[in-house]
Amino acid sequence: MTQQVEAPGLTVDELAARAGVTVRTIRFYSTRGLLPPPVIGPRRVGRYGPEHLSRLALIEELQHQGMTLAAIERYVQQLPADLGPGELALHRALVATWQPDSPRSTTRAELRRRAGRELSEEDLDRLAAMEVVTRTGDPEVLLADPALLQLGVRLLDVPIALETLLAAREVVLTHTRQAARELTRLFRDEVWEPYREAGPDPEQVETMRIVSAHMQPMVVQALVRAFQRSMREELKASFPAEDAASAAGPEHRPDPGR
Repeated sequence: MTQQVEAPGLTVDELAARAGVTVRTIRFYSTRGLLPPPVIGPRRVGRYGPEHLSRLALIEELQHQGMTLAAIERYVQQLPADLGPGELALHRALVATWQPDSPRSTTRAELRRRAGRELSEEDLDRLAAMEVVTRTGDPEVLLADPALLQLGVRLLDVPIALETLLAAREVVLTHTRQAARELTRLFRDEVWEPYREAGPDPEQVETMRIVSAHMQPMVVQALVRAFQRSMREELKASFPAEDAASAAGPEHRPDPGR
């Protein structure tokens, strides 16, 4: 039975605008089981949440990888029904190509529509600091990274100073460059050099293609897991237990009833 609640959320038109698709596409995906049903609110209006946006982004990435609708259906059906936006974003990262999405030219009006809110100059500065958008010579035209837009908009309401975002970005860039450098060296020395020395071989070419395709999800998952583990350890070492639980978010706080 559909739950009756008075919960905030997006209408189907708002969801379509935020995801950059048509309402017809959303209804089609829903009939194919690619999207969970909305929560029915007052006046029998369906409301959609962040998990629907994340699933639409995942479907878009799967299509970008060349998967057919039938293959996408099989992939999505294997996912747990209760996956949240964070877990869905991880799945999207795991199926994405090595090359990140190229920023797309967009107008400020279109960016506001996709963001679902007004964007002040300060908001644009923060999005630019997170490399979600890039300003151009035309104040009404921006370059936006579609893969990061929804996350960047959610971070606009986090009370963090712009200087702190820039400092955090520099920390991430420094250490990810080092990780990329070491991983490239490992791939070159242990995989590429033996292949090159063996000489041209059609079977070796196919092997290299398979190795490259499978390395990305392995590396991304390893980096995400290692970062999560390191953050938990650092929070535990740097803050009292209650502060660490608060910083980790409500889903990680201990149940007082236990």
